Amino acid sequence: RYEQREDFAVVIQPFFRNTLLPLDSTSKPDMSFFAADCFHFSVRGYAEMAMALWNNMLEPVGEKQTYNNFTHDRSKLRCPNPEKPFLSTRRNSGFGNSELSLERTESSVPYWAVIVTAVAGVLVGSL
Repeated sequence: RYEQREDFAVVIQPFFRNTLLPLDSTSKPDMSFFAADCFHFSVRGYAEMAMALWNNMLEPVGEKQTYNNFTHDRSKLRCPNPEKPFLSTRRNSGFGNSELSLERTESSVPYWAVIVTAVAGVLVGSL
């Protein structure tokens, strides 16, 4: 929807796609990255995610890091440079003039299959 806009862009930031659980020196999960509920991040975990997100925003589309290495090392934080003093988008990463098919494609699943599956799920769930 926004590919032709020059004043707005939506860019997927895949820094969490291939991330593994951070481990401590004994190869057990490093709980310092997680809150007391063991599900949400702690301040340290959020700091790592924020650095990975920031770095992803500066990396060109097609070259974005898809993992977070949880090193707690501030030196891995990237800064804009004089050659690219902006956040990377598809357009300024060199994909702006490529031929994109922005037309709506037909779904590979027929609409009636979704309805039948939903009804079957309700029936099986109620049994």
